[in-house]
Amino acid sequence: MKQLSGIDATFLYMETDETPMHVAGLTIYDLPKGFKGSFHKHFTEFFKGRVHLVPIFGMKLAKTAFQLDHPGWVDAGELDFDYHIQSAKLPKPGNRAQLEAMVAELHSERLDRKKPLWQFTVIEGLEGRQAALYSKVHHAAIDGGSGMVITQALYDLSEKPREVKPPEPKEASRKPTDVERAILGVNNVVSNIMRQQLNVIEAVPKMLNQMADMVAPVLSGKVGIPQLLAPRTPFNVTVGAKRSFAARTVSILDAKMIAKATGAKLNDVVMAATSGALRTYLLKKQQLPDAALVAFVPISLREMGNTEIRNQVFGMNVPLATNYGDPLKRLKKIQQESGTSKAVAGTVKDAAPQDFTLVGAPTLLPGLMQLYGGSKLADYIPQAVNLTISNNMGPPFPLYCAGAQVTALYPVSIATHGVALNVTVNSYKANLDFGITADYKAVPDVDEFADMIVASFEELKRAVEKMAAKAEPEPEV
Repeated sequence: MKQLSGIDATFLYMETDETPMHVAGLTIYDLPKGFKGSFHKHFTEFFKGRVHLVPIFGMKLAKTAFQLDHPGWVDAGELDFDYHIQSAKLPKPGNRAQLEAMVAELHSERLDRKKPLWQFTVIEGLEGRQAALYSKVHHAAIDGGSGMVITQALYDLSEKPREVKPPEPKEASRKPTDVERAILGVNNVVSNIMRQQLNVIEAVPKMLNQMADMVAPVLSGKVGIPQLLAPRTPFNVTVGAKRSFAARTVSILDAKMIAKATGAKLNDVVMAATSGALRTYLLKKQQLPDAALVAFVPISLREMGNTEIRNQVFGMNVPLATNYGDPLKRLKKIQQESGTSKAVAGTVKDAAPQDFTLVGAPTLLPGLMQLYGGSKLADYIPQAVNLTISNNMGPPFPLYCAGAQVTALYPVSIATHGVALNVTVNSYKANLDFGITADYKAVPDVDEFADMIVASFEELKRAVEKMAAKAEPEPEV
C-alpha cells in the first residue's frame, strides 16, 4: 500500500456532499470524417487499451487499521468500465448552453470511494458534428502537473492513434491479515510522527530565516504591508451541492501581445481580464466593495519533468485591483501586487509542509469539515480570498483522441465554503480556454459573468492597442 501524503489526504477530508473535491475537464472534439455510430463505444474501446498508462486509475483507497493515519492506494483489480466511462446525449439542438448545464450537473456528483477515483462521461448530440468528454479525477490523486500524465495517455499528435505497449502481467500477491494490517498501521503512525517531528526540528532554522526574508522588504519600505483579508462579496458564502459552469475562449496571441506591450506576465493578463469582469459583475449588482478583491493563485512546486501522481502545490494571495476603473491601471496594479506576492511566497514555499501526520485524522478532520459547512460559518467569518484563479500551460499544437481532433480543453474546478467562485484557464493551440465553476446559489448567472470576462479581455486589448498607437512616432514629412 502506498500511503497518501498529508496534502493529498486533506482533499479527502475536506469532501462533503456540498464540497466535492474532484477536478475535471471538458474536452470538445471534432468527430473523425465519416464517423458513424456511438462515439461512447468507440472511445471506451480506445481507452481500455491505454488505461494502464495512468497507474492511479488502477488504484483504489484502503483505510489504515482503526483509521489512525492517512489511507493509501492499493491495486483495484479489474476495472468496471460501465461505471468509469459513462454515456450521455444532449437533446436537440445540442448547443453550448445545454452542454455547460450538463457539465455543471455532472460536476456536482461525488466519486464513489469504493472504486478508483475517476470517471469519464462521453457526451454526444452536440451540434456541428462534435462530441465532448467530461473527465473527473479526485484531487487527492492529481494536481495540474500530474494531470499531464492523463493528457499524454489520452491524446496523440496525429489522427491515427499511436501504438501502445500492453500492460505487464501483474504478479499475484498475498493480502495481509487483519492482525498484520493493525500492526502495520500502528507502526506507520509511530514512524510517521517521529519522522515528521524530526523534519519540523530540522526545518526550524530555515523557516526562521525565510520569515526574516519575508518581513525584511516590508520593514525596509520596499513593499507595502500585504492585504491580509478580502472584502466581503457574494462569493464568500457557504456553498450548496449544486454547481454552475461556463466555458469561454480568448486568443492567447492577443494575451501575449498585451503582456509584451505592458511588460506583464501572461498570468497577470488572465487576472486582469477576470478582475475587469468581477468589477462589472459586482457593479451591476451594486455589491462592489471599496477594497480590492483578492484571488488565491496556486503555484506549482513540481520540478520540470516530474510526473509523479500526487499534489505538489503551494499558493499566493493576489489583490486584483477591482477598485481601479481603467483597464491599464488595473493591469499595472495587478502586475505589482502579483510580483510582491510571488516574492513573499517564494521565501516561504520551500518551508511549507507537504506532508503531515495527525492521529485519527481520517475521522477527526471530515467531522470538522461537516461542522464548518453545517454551521454556515463561511457566511460570517472574514476570508483571506474571494475566489481562485489558476492558469495552466497546455500544448501549443493540435491533439487527437481516438481519431477525433481536440478543439478545446476547458478546466472544471472546485468551489468550496467561503470561496464559491473558481476561474481556471488552460492554454491550447492559439487559445486560452476559461472554465468558470461556481456554487449555483452564489453565481446562478455564471454564463453572464463568463461573457464579462471576454468583454473585459477585449477592453484591455483595445486599451493596449490605443496605448501602442500613441507611442508610435509620427512619420517624417
